[in-house]
Amino acid sequence: MAPAGGGNIKVVVRVRPFNGREIDRGSKCIVEMKDNQTVLTTPDGHGGKGAKTEGPKTFAFDRSYWSFDKAAGNYAEQSHLFDDLGKPLLDNAFQGYNNCIFAYGQTGSGKSYSMMGYGKEIGIIPMICQDMFTRINGIQADDATTKCTVEVSYLEIYNERVRDLLNPSTKGNLKVREHPSTGPYVEDLAKLVVGSFQEIENLMDEGNKARTVAATNMNETSSRSHAVFTLMLTQKKYDAETKMEMEKVAKISLVDLAGSERANSTGATGARLKEGAEINRSLSTLGRVIAALADLSTGAAKKKKGGSQVPYRDSVLTWLLKDSLGGNSMTAMIAAISPADINYDETLSTLRYADSAKRIKNHAVINEDANARMIRELKEELALLRSKLGGGSTGLGGAPVPADEIYDENTPLEKQMVSITNADGTVKKVSKAEIAEQLSQSEKLLTDLNQTWEQKLQKTEEIHKEREAALEELGISIEKGFIGLHTPKKMPHLVNLSDDPLLAEPTFD
Repeated sequence: MAPAGGGNIKVVVRVRPFNGREIDRGSKCIVEMKDNQTVLTTPDGHGGKGAKTEGPKTFAFDRSYWSFDKAAGNYAEQSHLFDDLGKPLLDNAFQGYNNCIFAYGQTGSGKSYSMMGYGKEIGIIPMICQDMFTRINGIQADDATTKCTVEVSYLEIYNERVRDLLNPSTKGNLKVREHPSTGPYVEDLAKLVVGSFQEIENLMDEGNKARTVAATNMNETSSRSHAVFTLMLTQKKYDAETKMEMEKVAKISLVDLAGSERANSTGATGARLKEGAEINRSLSTLGRVIAALADLSTGAAKKKKGGSQVPYRDSVLTWLLKDSLGGNSMTAMIAAISPADINYDETLSTLRYADSAKRIKNHAVINEDANARMIRELKEELALLRSKLGGGSTGLGGAPVPADEIYDENTPLEKQMVSITNADGTVKKVSKAEIAEQLSQSEKLLTDLNQTWEQKLQKTEEIHKEREAALEELGISIEKGFIGLHTPKKMPHLVNLSDDPLLAEPTFD
C-alpha cells in the first residue's frame, strides 16, 4: 500500500503453477522473476511461420511473487501477499483512510485464489477480516473510550447489472448513484453489521455461493462476474476533555475482477460468448480509465487533445471504482499471470496493463469529522504554544527546533524571542507576547468548538435576555414580536408625542 497520505498505486504480480490443461498440452514456463522484476520470454515460433522471434520483455513492479514451484526457495505463500498488502491496508484503515485491492488477470490465472483462497489456503480477504477483528479486540481492551463497528456489503457486476449477494430479496438490477460527498454508491445495497470474523466468514460463504460462475475450457470454475467485497470500519472515540465523540470511517474495497479472455481460447458460444464480450468491454474500459489516469499523473494528458477526460461512466465497474482508482483511496493491484507459453499473449497484455496502473497517483485523506479534526489540530497547537511559553523547544508534530535563547526574569515578553517550526518545516522567530496572544485566541476558539448543542442553546438564551435588558434600559420593550415604548428607568429622556407615527420615538440629548 502507499504510505499514509496517498501516492502511486502499488502494483504486484503473481505467477501460479501449471494447471491440468497446460500440463496436458506440454506447456513450457516462459516467466522468470528476479527480485521485483518479471521477465517474459517470447515462445519459439510466436507470430506464425517465418516471424522474427522477439527478445525477452522485462517489467518492474513493487513485488514479484513466485508461486510456480513450491520447492523453490523464493516460493510465495498466501501469507506473503497479506504481509505486503493486507497489513499496510489495515494500518491505513485504522488511521481513517479508504483502501482498495483489486486482482486482474486472464481467466484461470489465480485471481480468486489470491483474493478468497480455496479450502484451508485462505486468501487475502479472509486474512484481512481476521486481523481486523484481532486489532479491534486489542484496541477496545486497551481503551474503553474507543468503540469500533464493522459493516459488510458484497455485490457482483454481471453483464453490467449490479446484484446484491447478501440480500436475496433484491433480485433485480440495483442502481449506481453518485453523491457529492460520499462519491459513487449502490442504492439499496445491504450493509450488514458484523461483530466477529465468524459472522463475516458465514456471509462470505453465502455470497460466494450466490456468485455467477460458469465452466469454460480454460477454467472449470470461471467467475463470470466482478465481485466487490466492502468493509466499513467506523471508530468512535469519546474525548473526556472536550466531551465530544470523534468519529473516523474507513472504507475497504476488495475487488475480484472477472477474467479477461479470448473466445477461441475458452471455447465460449451463445450466452457464454455474450458474457465474455461484456466482461472484456468493462475490463477494456478499466484499461482506458487506468491509461487516462496515468497520463494525468505524469502530465501527458495536457499534450493530448481531450486527454484530461477520464471515462469512469463508460462501465458500472469503473464508475463504482472511481474513488479507488483516481480519488480518495490508497490502492493496490494484484496482477495474476499464467506461466505457460500457450498463454503468452494474455500474460503480456496483463503485464502491460499493470505497468500502466503503477503510474497512477492517488490523493487519500483521513475520513474524520471536520469539527473533530479542527479540535485535534487546535489541541496540538495549544500544546506547542504552552511549551514555548514554558521554555520548551518542540515544533508542530513534535519536531525538534533550534534551542531558544535564555532571558533574564525581568525581560518583557515582547523582547523574549522563541523559534516556532511551521507545518512546512520552516522555522520562524516570534516573541512570547505574540505567542501569549495566539494562545488566548486558540483557547477561545477551542472552547467554542467544544460547546455542546445544549450549551449553545443556553448561551443563545442568555444573549437574548441581555439584549432585551439593554433595549429595556433604552426605553424599548419587545413583547411577542411587537416593539413598543415605555419610560426608561434611569436614563433622562424626551418623548415626542406627535400624532405622526414616524416621529413617535424617543429622542435623547
